[in-house]
Amino acid sequence: MRQSHHKYKNSAAFYDVDGTLIRINIVHAFAFYARRQPSLIESAKRTVLTAASIPVFWAADKVSRKWFNEIFYRGYEGASEDRLVMLADELFEDVIKPNIYPRTRDLIEESRRAGCRQVIISGALDFTLRPLAKYLEVDELIANRLEFDGGYATGKLKKPFIAGATKAEVMRDYARRHDLDLGSSWAYSDSFSDFPMLAVVGHPTAVNPDLRLRSIARSYDWPVLDLDQAA
Repeated sequence: MRQSHHKYKNSAAFYDVDGTLIRINIVHAFAFYARRQPSLIESAKRTVLTAASIPVFWAADKVSRKWFNEIFYRGYEGASEDRLVMLADELFEDVIKPNIYPRTRDLIEESRRAGCRQVIISGALDFTLRPLAKYLEVDELIANRLEFDGGYATGKLKKPFIAGATKAEVMRDYARRHDLDLGSSWAYSDSFSDFPMLAVVGHPTAVNPDLRLRSIARSYDWPVLDLDQAA
């Protein structure tokens, strides 16, 4: 791959997941669970009705990824924690693994060889990504966490929320705790909503970028990678 990592001490590589390392997103994961846990379909209907009553909801993903995630994850209300975790391996094998971009592993392995700490940072739910993190052999998974009460999801997320601008804050905190230099670190994302995450590191990289991010990358002369093309 043309993306070269020099030997940076105390550096990390931070990866978004949906659209960056894999072709699919949080909606596909929810659909998988809803098919296996019919009660979620009713919960999802309530979420959609709530969302439909907010005129700008349909633009929420563009306006605020954090807000979008908060509304979206209400659909998990009432789900059993044990079952969600138990089905995560099946979700990985059936849905996520076949949709990992062809060059994802190459990118991560090259970055690991360069001595970077490998960190996934995603607005998806932690249990849905644990098998992927294990498969890709990353060092750390930072993702959203559902709140559970008595073993059942409340439909709310625990703090900190992982989305948009908050990713940059979480990365700064992570770097402080692990004595990492963000100026010598890398970040990878496909979405303009992750601009703060990309801007906080010394080596931002647009991966399979949407139109807005592609334009930003061109303006700032950031590298652009396409992981969907076989090497």
